[in-house]
Amino acid sequence: MIEKLQEIEDRYLELEGLISDPEVISRQQEWQKYTREHSRLSKTVEIFRTYKQVCQELEEAREMQKEKQDEDMALMVKEEIALLSEKKEKLEEELKLQLIPQDPNDEKDVIVEIRAGTGGEEAALFAGDLFRMYSRYAERRGWKLEILNSNPTDIGGFKEIVFLVEGHGAYSCLKYESGVHRVQRVPSTESSGRIHTSAATVAVLPEAEDVEVDVNPQDLRIDTFCATGPGGQSVNTTKSAVRITHVPTGIVASCQDEKSQHKNRDKAMRVLRARLLEIIQREQDEELAQERKSQVGSGDRSERIRTYNFPQGRVTDHRVGLTLHKLDMVLDGDIAEFIDNLAAAEQAELLKQAQ
Repeated sequence: MIEKLQEIEDRYLELEGLISDPEVISRQQEWQKYTREHSRLSKTVEIFRTYKQVCQELEEAREMQKEKQDEDMALMVKEEIALLSEKKEKLEEELKLQLIPQDPNDEKDVIVEIRAGTGGEEAALFAGDLFRMYSRYAERRGWKLEILNSNPTDIGGFKEIVFLVEGHGAYSCLKYESGVHRVQRVPSTESSGRIHTSAATVAVLPEAEDVEVDVNPQDLRIDTFCATGPGGQSVNTTKSAVRITHVPTGIVASCQDEKSQHKNRDKAMRVLRARLLEIIQREQDEELAQERKSQVGSGDRSERIRTYNFPQGRVTDHRVGLTLHKLDMVLDGDIAEFIDNLAAAEQAELLKQAQ
């Protein structure tokens, strides 16, 4: 472990030289890559340096213990050794956690796609509830949210809504939200008071950088059409809406929320790149994905991950068996407890595999 940590500190020092080099600074893309890596390693290096200092102090205290001393001094040295030994053990545990492989996407912005599933209009309303939940969560974190595409219904729901969340660590938190979210409640249109079960699917994709996904313009088919509103009615007479099809994979991304065709095209390309990156990473990490299934869920969009029960006012996450009796607060964006528990479960599993 010490050798690995020393390699990390050496790399950290090398990066310090690179990010202060005028030649590297002039190449902004390269400089930003080094800056991100330097920032990512800083916490590990800080803990490792503290650990080395504690080890040195502990060694000095043990040497002092070997010398002849009066009773009070011997007791003081003994207490000092006990405190330093405890601190060393805690730092070792922290360093083990720091050595767990990090998800390279954790610091990225994300594209979130919510689609109404089984349940018709009630599922579309629930998709709207989920969108508001994530909007409030993003607001609490100080993140920026931007709608990329939406297909609203007449009574305030969404058949589909796609949005971008920009903020530090957005993917590291929201990645656990991928999967099927189920709701149990009495629809407002239900006269007999019968509880219905509906579902919505959430997909969380890290936003792709240009260098990660090389899209050949010749592989794209771009169609333009008039944007539509709830119920399919036309909302403008110009062909500002854009649909982009990546012919080799059949992936389609569309956007109609902006009045400008150029802006809609840019937004649709961002979604397309994210979807292509997901495919590339899924193929590269197929083995890892199988391992993660045994952890907190694979993020598979077909996997039921959480149930929102309105009659009992509770929300249950099936991956970690956590139930919270505060449905209103959760739907108002208070989902941090779920995310913290899921992150801890994943971390514990990765630590077990690393040992």
